[in-house]
Amino acid sequence: MALIQITEPGQAIDPHQRKRAAGIDLGTTHSLIASVRAGRVQTLPDESGSHLLPSVVRYEEENGISVGDDAVQAGVLDPANTIASIKRLMGRGKDDLESRGQLLDYRVADQADGMVRLETRQGEKTPVEISAEILRVLSERAEETLGGSLDGVVITVPAYFDDGQRQATKDAAELAGLNVMRLVSEPTAAALAYGLDSGAEGVVVVYDLGGGTFDVSVLRMRMGVFEVLATGGNTSLGGDDVDIAIASELIKRSQLSEGITQGMRRALIMKARAIKEALSDEASVAVDLTPEGIDWSGSFDRQALTEVAGSLVEETVRITRKTIRDAQVDLDDIANVVLVGGSTRMPMVRDAIEDYFGRAPLTDLDPDRVVALGAGLQADLLVGNKPEDEMLLLDVLPLSLGLETMGGLVEKVISRNTPIPVQRAQEFTTYKDGQTAMLIHVLQGERELVDDCRSLAQFVLRGIPPMVAGAAKIRVDFRVDADGLLSVSAEETSTGTKAQIEVKPAYGLSDDDMANMLRSSMEHAADDAGARMLAEARVDAERLVDALTMALEADGSLLTEDERDGLESAMDKMRTVVAGGQTEAIRLETKALSEASDEFAARRMNREIRRALQGQSVDALSEE
Repeated sequence: MALIQITEPGQAIDPHQRKRAAGIDLGTTHSLIASVRAGRVQTLPDESGSHLLPSVVRYEEENGISVGDDAVQAGVLDPANTIASIKRLMGRGKDDLESRGQLLDYRVADQADGMVRLETRQGEKTPVEISAEILRVLSERAEETLGGSLDGVVITVPAYFDDGQRQATKDAAELAGLNVMRLVSEPTAAALAYGLDSGAEGVVVVYDLGGGTFDVSVLRMRMGVFEVLATGGNTSLGGDDVDIAIASELIKRSQLSEGITQGMRRALIMKARAIKEALSDEASVAVDLTPEGIDWSGSFDRQALTEVAGSLVEETVRITRKTIRDAQVDLDDIANVVLVGGSTRMPMVRDAIEDYFGRAPLTDLDPDRVVALGAGLQADLLVGNKPEDEMLLLDVLPLSLGLETMGGLVEKVISRNTPIPVQRAQEFTTYKDGQTAMLIHVLQGERELVDDCRSLAQFVLRGIPPMVAGAAKIRVDFRVDADGLLSVSAEETSTGTKAQIEVKPAYGLSDDDMANMLRSSMEHAADDAGARMLAEARVDAERLVDALTMALEADGSLLTEDERDGLESAMDKMRTVVAGGQTEAIRLETKALSEASDEFAARRMNREIRRALQGQSVDALSEE
């Protein structure tokens, strides 16, 4: 007698068959891929046993492409076609690249805006295309190790990646043929790996200093729930900046300011990176620049490293301090500090963290691998290999989202540090009589005025029924998914007329914008509040003047000539006061004009009542 295989709904025919899933840490300097094997998460090596894949892509002759160590070795001889640290350009514009300075040797395509494109011997390449090449190599490594194609992946991104940068990462994965189940913030992934490994509970600070980005997150871990309380960071601050600082110091010491070729610059950065890594174990290292074509030799010690790069570490501490304040926790409430990212191996980083927190940070897990390990665990869960696991990740928005309203003001719909996924709706109305369309302008940032925030997208809701100002009800719906990607829809509630947009900006915030947004919101809080009150007063005043102008055109005959002249004179005075820009004066004049027009409004209402009652008998009205 044959046995019949019975499976539960949603299960594979073979209930013991595991789906293939992997977590990818797409890093600035190195990338890794991890998967759960035999019940244990581990990073996957290549055929030579190396787990770290250098995030470097070289475009070769005859359409060849090399990724990883081979590309690194060729970078000195062919720097223009060898792209490193591409993560820093994900979702960014041309201006952002040019601000990186002389030590970047890429040829930028001639374009005014949009996503940056780099010129190579194989044509123009975007950061999305270049990142896809790295992801392909990692995917192939996983497929060879796991014995088949991947069912899904989780990719990590810096916590402070904005919508454009996250979308660019997802686009790169799609181009590489990967099914992205979720984007997870790097600190959250690290906390996930750490929490499951140690069974820790309580408030944990994850300090993540990688090659090109810095993130810090404050998380509360309790009963399988990983809740991000606050996040901060800088998407253009990392070990690469230390390398550049060291290289600049070497150029200064060698007194060689001119005649440096692209190949020499690339070689100097590689030398600087080697010096930085050596100083993690040694107090001083000997330096010989002869192989780089520079006639200079000497030494470089930890004190010199602190002098050239100490300000970068101080900036990470400042960001950490502010993020902890945002989380509304005290230093005494923090159970542990976890270090993530290869750059945290620098002694001056560990010393700075220990000085600030008053305790030694945890370094149990490999800082290079911990993010990939957490992503691998999350991928295994999401693909369905652990349906009984109730682990929950609650990430947060890095910056507030809102809409432009009259007067150039920003109405925040979803505040920063709100857990995602999230959906929020708010009702708005029309400004003018007979208005049949409305521009929906989506913004990101912490300031009160449109000019001080970043524009994400615009679309128009048409087909609004013509009504008096304020009568229409426009419901605007914001949805942010688990990956941090935004969609916005608008609906006129009486007719059901809808419009929507998937917010996909061409590039992300500039380096300075991202670093200054939150800082400026605090520094200019009082100014912003005053500006908002002024804008609101102006809107109220202009609305009253517009309404009176239309009323005079329609029913001016209800006034004597002197009354009309007096009202028009008051309106002219209002326009003058509005132009003066004094909030209290505008409010007082608005009140005075409103009172001056009360008698006119009463006459208009009496006329409308008489018109409505014309031809009606008292008996008919009483019967009704």
